Amino acid sequence: MLLGLGAALGAAALFGVAAILQAVGSRKVPTESELDPRRLGGFIVALLKQPAFLGALALNLAGFGLHFVALRLLPLYLAQAGIAVSLVVTALLATRLMSDQLSTLEWSAVIAVCIGLGLLAVAAGDAGASAQHHGLTIGVVVGLVVIAVLGALASRSQHGVSTALLGLLAGLGYAGVAISARLLQDGSVSELVHSPTLYTLPISGALAFILYSLALQRGSVTLATTPMIALQTITPAAVGVFVLDDAVRHGWWPAAILGFLLSAAGSVILVRFESVKA
Repeated sequence: MLLGLGAALGAAALFGVAAILQAVGSRKVPTESELDPRRLGGFIVALLKQPAFLGALALNLAGFGLHFVALRLLPLYLAQAGIAVSLVVTALLATRLMSDQLSTLEWSAVIAVCIGLGLLAVAAGDAGASAQHHGLTIGVVVGLVVIAVLGALASRSQHGVSTALLGLLAGLGYAGVAISARLLQDGSVSELVHSPTLYTLPISGALAFILYSLALQRGSVTLATTPMIALQTITPAAVGVFVLDDAVRHGWWPAAILGFLLSAAGSVILVRFESVKA
């Protein structure tokens, strides 16, 4: 438990710093970028020419290594809630290094998201056993297609709301990473190669990374990051409890529900006020 939690918090710190570098690199690429297959190659090449973006990519890969350890050792509840600490790191750095300025209400919303996700973590019980779940695997594949289509539509707009929507879709993509990592089976190399989740994991991560980059081009770092963190935390947590037999501690259901409501309310407040400023 301690090793897994330490890995999750270490990953959160790396992800928080990476978000700022990713924002710097993404904003040096033309803002008319879209999630369009005809232009995607040029967009990726332009991103890879930015040193800050390459730094973000390196930190994200290192963070994912720690995150993967946490996902294998902890309930999805706890692993994802630990990652959510990156929101505070990102918000603090964004106010100091970027043009983001948060009001007292918005800082309260950031804190509410973190407290809510913390309650979800405390309410987490034991992790369910890793097992194949064909229905959930199909759901991840279908979800990736839907996320890609909605992302292509949202990327056509430069409005602040599109920043939040792209961040939300990125969060769902990262949720696919967490779920895929949990569904990976321990076994021989042959069994691993034939597992669909071996492929949905990197595809989910790449799609989410691109969507988050597009979100960072259009609006504030906080506006892009908050819905992403909330969705990438709450979605796997719900899947873990209702599908993969992750337990909620006895008597802690009210805390889990309160945590969900605080996280959702804080996210809505930030999206509402940040999108108006954008």
